[in-house]
Amino acid sequence: MTAGSVYVVVVLLGVASFFVVVAARAFHKFRGARVVTCPETRQPAAVRVDAGHAAVSAAWDHTELRLDQCSRWPERGTCDQPCLKQIAAAPHDCLLRSILSRWFAGKACVYCDKPIALFTHAQQPALRHPDGHTFDFASMRAEELVARLNELAPVCFGCHLAEQFRRQFPDKVTERPDFERRA
Repeated sequence: MTAGSVYVVVVLLGVASFFVVVAARAFHKFRGARVVTCPETRQPAAVRVDAGHAAVSAAWDHTELRLDQCSRWPERGTCDQPCLKQIAAAPHDCLLRSILSRWFAGKACVYCDKPIALFTHAQQPALRHPDGHTFDFASMRAEELVARLNELAPVCFGCHLAEQFRRQFPDKVTERPDFERRA
C-alpha cells in the first residue's frame, strides 16, 4: 500500500466517523416516548419519532423528523404531523421521562415523606390514584398520565411495593397501632 492510498483510507475513515457520530447523536436525541399537544384536537398525544430516519437524514444533510407512532392515529388516521414543530423546538422537554422528572422534582412520598427521584433503571417511583391504589407510571398510557398528573400523588418505590403487598395479601399484613401510615 502506498502512502497516497493510506492517506485516502485515513481521510475516508475520518469522514465516515463524522457521519456515524452525527447520526448517533440524532438517534439519541430523538428516541423515546414523547407527549405533545395535538394541534388538531388540542389534547395530549403520545408520539414516537422515527429515530432511525432522523439519524440517517442528519448524517446526510439536515435532520428530517417524521412520526413512527401516534396515540391519535387509530381513530384519526395519519395526519400532516404538525406536532413535529413542538418536538423540533424542544426535543428534550416533551420526552415523557423529562415531564415526569420535572413533576417528581422536589416532591416527597405521600406515605414515608422521603424525597423522590427518577432512576434510569429499576426501582422507579410510583403514583397514587385518588382512590388510594398505587401503580407504576408505565402502566398508564403516556398521554393520559400527563393529562392526569395534577390528581395523582408521588409514591417511593419501597412504599409502592408495600402497598401492592398490602392490597394483594391483606391477610398477611399486621397493622401496628404505633405506626402512623399517611393516607
